[in-house]
Amino acid sequence: MKQGKCPKCGSKDIYSGEDIAFKSGPFGSNSIPVGLTSIASLDNYVCTACGLVESYISEKTKLKEIAKRWDRVNLDRVNDDENK
Repeated sequence: MKQGKCPKCGSKDIYSGEDIAFKSGPFGSNSIPVGLTSIASLDNYVCTACGLVESYISEKTKLKEIAKRWDRVNLDRVNDDENK
């Protein structure tokens, strides 16, 4: 959606929340917790034709922190769950 086209419905009615104020911080509604004292702000893209939302971490340094703190998805387990 960052390129301006919805992958779900093909619409070009895409809007970005990149420049929204107060998207991070302790009361930020546009962020996710990374750790106990760390928050990652999000850039959201919304298709106003079908309602699909995509979110991206806005600070590259938070990506490295997430890789250190969060569990990696086990693809073997995901594939097993899908085949049940």
